[in-house]
Amino acid sequence: MLRRVQPLDALVADQIAAGEVVERPASVVKELIENSLDAGARSIRVQTQQGGVKRIVVTDDGSGMHADDVALALSRHTTSKIRSADDLVGIASLGFRGEALASVASVARARICSRAEGAAHASQVEVHGGHRMPVAPGAHPLGTTVEVTDLFFNTPARRKFLKTERTEQGHIDLVVRRLALGDFNVSFELDQGGGKPLVLPAGDPHRRLERLLGQGFVDASLAVDETRDPYRLWGWVGLPTYSRSQADQQYFFVNGRVVRDKLVAHAIRQAYRDVLFHGRHPVFALYLELPAQGVDVNVHPTKHEVRFRDARAVHDFVFGTLNRALREVRPTDQAEPLPPSSSASWSQPGLGLARSTLSAQPSPLSLAEAFAQAEPLTVSESPGDEAQVPPLGFALAQLHGVYVLAQNQQGLVVVDMHAAHERITYEKLKAQCAADQIPQQRLLVPVRVDVSENEAELCESTAELLAEMGLVVDRSGPQTLAVRAVPALLSDDNAERLLRDVLADLVEFGGSERVRERQQDLLATMACHGSLRANRALSIPEMNALLREMEQTENAGQCNHGRPTYLVQSMADLDRLFLRGQ
Repeated sequence: MLRRVQPLDALVADQIAAGEVVERPASVVKELIENSLDAGARSIRVQTQQGGVKRIVVTDDGSGMHADDVALALSRHTTSKIRSADDLVGIASLGFRGEALASVASVARARICSRAEGAAHASQVEVHGGHRMPVAPGAHPLGTTVEVTDLFFNTPARRKFLKTERTEQGHIDLVVRRLALGDFNVSFELDQGGGKPLVLPAGDPHRRLERLLGQGFVDASLAVDETRDPYRLWGWVGLPTYSRSQADQQYFFVNGRVVRDKLVAHAIRQAYRDVLFHGRHPVFALYLELPAQGVDVNVHPTKHEVRFRDARAVHDFVFGTLNRALREVRPTDQAEPLPPSSSASWSQPGLGLARSTLSAQPSPLSLAEAFAQAEPLTVSESPGDEAQVPPLGFALAQLHGVYVLAQNQQGLVVVDMHAAHERITYEKLKAQCAADQIPQQRLLVPVRVDVSENEAELCESTAELLAEMGLVVDRSGPQTLAVRAVPALLSDDNAERLLRDVLADLVEFGGSERVRERQQDLLATMACHGSLRANRALSIPEMNALLREMEQTENAGQCNHGRPTYLVQSMADLDRLFLRGQ
């Protein structure tokens, strides 16, 4: 039977829209808090009962609403944040769609009470499942209170999909924490009943980070703040040794809005790739600022996804900033620095590859030969003046042929000698390879690769970029590419697979690190096989040379597999272990 097209009932349309915006009680809390922040609130209080299903109350001290706007705010597509289509290209507010309150009101009982500056009294209105009552006078200080009760009372199917009260409380808690990390100048309070409320005063960012992410994050994080017009990236990133088994402490904000973006996630993974242990996830709270015209937030109703106007530039900026921050970490950054006058006293000859060189046209064999021909450890005795102790201290002994024990100003330093020497060797190999750019290996028989026409056109337009990676590729047909040269280090790799992986990255991210990753994997393997092995007896001068080299090496805190290279036990830690002073 042919069914005729007809308009949906307004209430049905609202409930359908609510399905996109109001997924669970936490979605309501998010939308209401964002409205409060857009209103300039400096204090926000959230109260919930039964995981937000029975009752949600959000109170703020923002600018409030005039009496005529209180009822209008509950209608679909009504907002104070944009005026025309031109405003969509530069959205600066958290909300803008004008459908959150209407969606909430269509699936719950809601009450709004608000007072604007200069108003004689507050105005309030109630809505029951989309049916609005007349506006009436009310009592309220400057600001707004929104009360939502009996969520999904008129859509029982949606209510059945909700989880336990404890689970829903956890989602609400997570939403409040995310939004609280987005603005340190706003105080937050969350009271879910039955326990101690979460109170977050405005002001000191470190206190809020400690409260929300733990003291461990504060102690093991790096402050980042870099500007490259028109971008600024600031915040905190955890050291590689402070990682988690799941990605549950990763917060990224774009112009104050918490987002989940594949491009940004890829850039951060790449920055940590060389220093993070397998299967571990970094922790961070990062804030990207850029002109509102440079990012499109009108991608999804939840506003968690964004689209950057210049995605490649954003990716490279995030990756470069974090990569430099992590690379520049030294043991000297985690201990008292050396006195300037003594810096020359600690200079030691290098370990192994310090004096190795690569040929002008290196190949895997020449690299291996260079590594094999590296000079052995040659060191001089460390100075006897213990008043000037370097960051990793002076060696005391070797433990079971695996660990180096040293003493610094803080206490005891334990060094995994294989992991430490592996990182040192790896960084030197990378530097040598980078100095010669990426040498190419011409293929006797070009490898033909069948691709789509779009991929073929992309390859033509990025030929120079591919050549910088060591890939020489020609277009031999409308949908055919010919690989004529590959990076020398990767001559044994599958050329077709390498090209396809690079093209996939270019399509999704505008750039590719595939070649660099493959090369670094090879160099990491070489460094591992060529580094100090367990049960290799070292003299005290050799151990001290290893410590001095670590102090000058990038990423010295982790080996190239992400394992820690050293640990420090302070005297206070040791005293606690042995119950001294108790």
